[in-house]
Amino acid sequence: VQLVESGGGLVQPGGSLRLSCAASGFTFSSYVMSWYRQAPGKERELVAAISGTGRSTNYADSVKGRFLISRDNGKNTVYLQMNSLKPEDTAVYYCSRNSYWGQGTQVTVSS
Repeated sequence: VQLVESGGGLVQPGGSLRLSCAASGFTFSSYVMSWYRQAPGKERELVAAISGTGRSTNYADSVKGRFLISRDNGKNTVYLQMNSLKPEDTAVYYCSRNSYWGQGTQVTVSS
């Protein structure tokens, strides 16, 4: 199993970013995929998750209405569209499948 995140960076408050996670080594469409984040000094928290078909999603209350998780099973990729970003969204964002994790991508929201 390999999960490779990309798309992080520095963005101003109110801005947008789209994270991508390219997966390999397993039957992608058979698994729930999730995005987590970990801010300095805080525990890792679930941000969003999506079912194998993409029909079912769930979000942390803190990102509802601002973030959108999606997936392309033909490309073995899961996305996290992040809009109206706030400084408190600053964290390392991780893609996850069960107990497998990517290396993470840094998102910094600052003016």
